[in-house]
Amino acid sequence: LLGLSSARPRLTAPGMKSARAASQDPIGWCALLAIAFLALCCIRLTIPSIAYFDEVHYVPALREWIALDQFTNREHPPLAKQLLALGVLVLGDNPLGWRTLPVLAGALALFAAMRALWFATLSRFATLGYGVMLATDFLLFVNARIAMLDIFYLAFIALAFWQGAAAMREPETGRRRLAITGVALGLAMAAKWNALVLAPVPGLVFLALRWAAGRRRLFLSRRGLPVPGITLVEAALWLGLVPLVVYAATYLPAYFFSDGAIGSPGAPRDILDLHRTMLTMQENVVKPHPYQSVWWQWVLNLRAIWYLYEPVDGAYRGILLIGNPLTMLLGLPALGWCLFRGATGRDPVLLAVALLYLLTLGFWIVAAKPIQFYYHYMLPSMFLLAALALALDAFWKSGRRWLALAPLVGSAALFAWFYPILSAAPLEGKMAFLDYVWLKGWQ
Repeated sequence: LLGLSSARPRLTAPGMKSARAASQDPIGWCALLAIAFLALCCIRLTIPSIAYFDEVHYVPALREWIALDQFTNREHPPLAKQLLALGVLVLGDNPLGWRTLPVLAGALALFAAMRALWFATLSRFATLGYGVMLATDFLLFVNARIAMLDIFYLAFIALAFWQGAAAMREPETGRRRLAITGVALGLAMAAKWNALVLAPVPGLVFLALRWAAGRRRLFLSRRGLPVPGITLVEAALWLGLVPLVVYAATYLPAYFFSDGAIGSPGAPRDILDLHRTMLTMQENVVKPHPYQSVWWQWVLNLRAIWYLYEPVDGAYRGILLIGNPLTMLLGLPALGWCLFRGATGRDPVLLAVALLYLLTLGFWIVAAKPIQFYYHYMLPSMFLLAALALALDAFWKSGRRWLALAPLVGSAALFAWFYPILSAAPLEGKMAFLDYVWLKGWQ
């Protein structure tokens, strides 16, 4: 999706990575970063030993999908709840069972996002710097350790971007990668509707680039960007029809509940009626919440959510959701730089990252969802950190390497400082949270 740049390293032959680029591929380091992130996430994964924050909703929901008795939790698509149920079926109905699949999804999101940026830029520094900032950004870490829905759609979106960008770099693998992209898009939408804003983008990009090529046989030509060898008709199959089929297939178990199944008396008549019910439920959540926030507070990192702060498992413990104070703010001028350089310097990667951030943030500005929360900023923040990684890469390539490395070191240092309040470590008493609340909106 992002591998469009004329300012980035060129391929030595159409559709083929050069031997030099292949030898520089940091896939091993990407894997190592993802494994280290996974290990950090697993420390105290089963603490608290009770359901906390929105787990109080989703643990009962996953039990519904295991028992298939009463279908009552209809507010969101089913896949993420089904995956949570899978974790319980394998590991038991306990904190380890609830949270294992989310933590694996978090590691996948990190790895796939790095791979997407690599195929978009062929830059080792941008790729690894992005991975460090994602791993030490509090949003991904905290949401990978809780049985909620968001981490699943984020992982599948990252997988789709990875495969889409790789298809453009390596057209000889394009068919397989576009198929995986389509499946991943369908799974992302089926995990949570937050993915809907990005789901059409790969198909629209394919259409726009093929249209811009000016092919007389627009629908059947196999030549030209973005993936030579793939016709527009075939791309519509992988990027249009396949996601819809995959999405619809995740609802099939909803027909087999003993009470409230689709089509049963008193229940939604069909899948379309169920979606009307889901949309109504989304729009009618209007009761004020102490942790609700709005988009400009997300951008400025002003409003936190305390997922946990109470005496539990023998000590006062807390889990604070807020963005890394350094990278969330440094990302804003980097975003402006990407937008300017992308628009004036004709660097499509920079422009794409900036526009995707604006698209995913703008969705929440206009969304008909009255009560919103900081975790809705997870997807836009992925593009914000990508913009920062690209800006730091420019410093690195210009020889000002200390400017490129300083934010990475600072991000890691802040993550280490906040780690106790991100990971439910035992704290020294009821007022220990004061060490971490730098702003009134974080209290």
